[in-house]
Amino acid sequence: MHSVNDLSRAIFDENTPKPADLETKYPPRASGVTVTRMAPSPTGFLHIGNLFGAFANRLAAADGIFFLRLEDTDKKREVADGVAAIIEGLWQFGVAPDEGVVGVGEERGDYGPYVQSRRGPIYRAYARKLLEEGLAYPCFCGAEDLDLLRAEQEQAGVNKGYFGAWARCRELVLEEQIRRIEAGEAYTLRLRSPGTDKKIVVQDVIRGKLELPENFMDAVILKADGIPTYHFAHAVDDHLMRTTHVIRGDEWIASLPLHIQLFTLLGFKPPKYAHTASVMKIDEGGKRKLSKRRDPEAAVSWFAEQGYPALAVREYLLTLLNSNFEDWRRSNPGAALTDFPFSLKKMSPSGALFDPQKLEDVSKNVISRMAAADVCAQVLAWAKRYDATLATCLEANKVFAIEMFAIDRGNKKPRKDMGRWNQARGLFGYFYDELYEPKLLENPDARRILEAYMGVYNPEDDKEAWFGRIKSICGPLGYSPDVKAYKAVPGTYRGHVGDVSGAIRWAVASRANTPDLWAVMRVLGESRVRRRVQAAIAALK
Repeated sequence: MHSVNDLSRAIFDENTPKPADLETKYPPRASGVTVTRMAPSPTGFLHIGNLFGAFANRLAAADGIFFLRLEDTDKKREVADGVAAIIEGLWQFGVAPDEGVVGVGEERGDYGPYVQSRRGPIYRAYARKLLEEGLAYPCFCGAEDLDLLRAEQEQAGVNKGYFGAWARCRELVLEEQIRRIEAGEAYTLRLRSPGTDKKIVVQDVIRGKLELPENFMDAVILKADGIPTYHFAHAVDDHLMRTTHVIRGDEWIASLPLHIQLFTLLGFKPPKYAHTASVMKIDEGGKRKLSKRRDPEAAVSWFAEQGYPALAVREYLLTLLNSNFEDWRRSNPGAALTDFPFSLKKMSPSGALFDPQKLEDVSKNVISRMAAADVCAQVLAWAKRYDATLATCLEANKVFAIEMFAIDRGNKKPRKDMGRWNQARGLFGYFYDELYEPKLLENPDARRILEAYMGVYNPEDDKEAWFGRIKSICGPLGYSPDVKAYKAVPGTYRGHVGDVSGAIRWAVASRANTPDLWAVMRVLGESRVRRRVQAAIAALK
């Protein structure tokens, strides 16, 4: 007569660890500490939904522990460099974990391994526990058997799945189970669910009270190759890693009854669950989920390529994460993001709307508050990867570059014309002869204005004296030195002082708009200013 221990020995080898030893190896963390995690699969690029969730986890554990676990058991869907993309994206946007996977093949922390494919013995330990307690059993149904089962259920008009009387291997006697295993038949290990058709109540941190149908399916916990399913692995991992809060997308709500059941049957205290809303976008007048296939901005790499500062992305994400953030920012314009009192309970259960224009506006505000040296360093780091010519220009004279970025910065109303680093060439390229593209002036008086200005130009002038010289040439040219006077009797003049300075601006920058022109000319330097103005005069003859 066989016992369940005989079945256990037929399935598990003698080196399978004991749950009690694992509980000792991975003890509870300090009382009261919040422990969150990001647990992606390296099956594609890091997308904005991942970053959104990771940032929520990072903020929730601001005074605790946020770790990165890789759920890499689906080897068929794993992509090359998937792990590197996840790690790079998190670090690039300042959402680095405290422990877990911190590099390709590199981990930090006492609760590892943090890669699921390296945790096989741990999962088998708890699968054996369930088996020996009568809460799991081997199932010999293959793909064809399951297809036939679903067809029969469809014909009978019942729920599809492996449960109750439809769970054909559930009541196999021990002798047959052991015989078939020893004969080499393939099998999975299934949960023997005690669930019924009753409801369970779960208190979601974001959504409040959730009333859901209890799980009654005999879900697979170990596949035929011994690899655990996501559902089983996450319960074991989050228990042993002592996760206190599982913050994840709302697509997992349907799996919550199974997850709660697994925690309960394993004898674990379930973590607190918080299901975040999907990131949405407006499309053809309606809302839809941001798509990895259809929307380039879904990829976190897109934000890096565009050159959005990491701080700006985090600040924008906070506008999606907590509805009160924008009011807080208006009241605390210079405060660090870490000062914001983030709360999971203030996250919206409805879709978070991704708005590219709002991201741009947030980024412009963030960049406007940055010091010139910081802007220079970040533009240079971006350019080294995406614009080699610009990088060469910036590196040639960093003092010059910092002075260029310092124009109209650090005052009460700093410039807000740049929202991402890929705009730097367009906004500042005229400072460099290698990037400058002169354009012909269209003002019929342009040559006369420029010749007159070259007669009075003095690079030593302060701003007041500089503007005084421009006003001094207005009268002889038929232009009003005072804008208000021109507006009072516009037909009396050919234009006003703004038109005169505009011609000078165009000659030195080939742009109708620049930051403060005096500062631009000061940074460009006398030789470059004279050379460009003379070239413009020559082109107008």
